[in-house]
Amino acid sequence: MLGAKLNEAAGRTAYLAAFHVAQAFLFERTAKVFKTHNGVQGEFLRLTKDDPRVDPELRAFLRQAYNLKAIADYETGTGAEISAERAAKAVADAKRFVAHFAALVPVQGADPESGPNGSSPEVQ
Repeated sequence: MLGAKLNEAAGRTAYLAAFHVAQAFLFERTAKVFKTHNGVQGEFLRLTKDDPRVDPELRAFLRQAYNLKAIADYETGTGAEISAERAAKAVADAKRFVAHFAALVPVQGADPESGPNGSSPEVQ
């Protein structure tokens, strides 16, 4: 999308990738399904508030990236464009977000003594 200069689509996709990972993270932590953007964002912020494993910049990404989706879906006129730089940053941040929170969600059937996603724990 970035190569084709589809910046609005890239921004929307970056948000949606983070949104779905946040949904999975919430489900694993609460056994509840959150479906709305407000519901996912609010519960995600609440659950990650005091979690030392969570980078504050990544924690804020979900709510900030929603603005990109809103621009792509609803805005018209001069404010309806997302710059290539902003779209590229959103995609990079979404990749970090997905990797970080996917690592915090255990793989079903994984050995509880193993590390994130069933990998061997790091030896310190």
